[in-house]
Amino acid sequence: MLRLLKLELQKLWLNRTSKILIFVSFILPFTVLVLSSIKINFFGFFTLELGELGIFNFPIIWHITTFFASQFKFFFAIVVVSMIGNEYSNKTLKQNLIDGLSKKEFILSKFYTIVFFSLAATLLMGLASLLIGLYYSSYTEFNIIVTGTEFLLAYFVKLIGFFSLCLFFGMLLKRSAFALAFLFILYVVEWLLVLLIFWQADYALAAKIQAFFPLDSMYRLIDEPFRRIVMTKFPDKTEIAYDYAVHWYEIAIVLVWTAIFIFLSYRLLKKRDL
Repeated sequence: MLRLLKLELQKLWLNRTSKILIFVSFILPFTVLVLSSIKINFFGFFTLELGELGIFNFPIIWHITTFFASQFKFFFAIVVVSMIGNEYSNKTLKQNLIDGLSKKEFILSKFYTIVFFSLAATLLMGLASLLIGLYYSSYTEFNIIVTGTEFLLAYFVKLIGFFSLCLFFGMLLKRSAFALAFLFILYVVEWLLVLLIFWQADYALAAKIQAFFPLDSMYRLIDEPFRRIVMTKFPDKTEIAYDYAVHWYEIAIVLVWTAIFIFLSYRLLKKRDL
């Protein structure tokens, strides 16, 4: 595993564009650190500081930071599809196979890289969230601090699932731009299917089926936290209550899709004439 990971990291390190995109994909999520310290002066009447609003309290901070950070996954997605596009355009894929790398090892090297960067992003986001929470939170008891850390697991699984989908599209189309365009096409197709089911049946059935679609299942791992923030300020407004928890079956669905995407990537490579 380490040999394959090292091989892939060397390729990325030698590519200037990949280095820039990886740097950006790690740095942008940490703008939450900047947001936590922003002070907005309203014409001298009063100053609003986001960190003082309670949105960085434990345990809600785990939900907010992971949701915010997951919006920037597109930058590393470009790296993932570029890994495949460069292999075909530079003919390094064929050379690696000639040098003794099996097709299975080739796919595994890509998957190990995805897991490595997803784990690194999760650990860094966890550390940043912990530091922000310890600085701003009114609650510092250990059991409160660790409550909600399941959002970090959801964030990790979400990244792996999304990047595995990008890997599959990269293998399928061999071109970075086409692979990224197919992400948008898949999003549109999912919604068209939902509308079709809703038209033929009802909304409840459409919502249940939609939860099994690739992109939607990844999104559902970390629901938007804005209504939860409102709930903490207005606990009596029960009409805005919703289920924002991370459920094991949501993680299982994404992991199944991840396995499918990696398997299909391998099958494509195995049957393809290089």
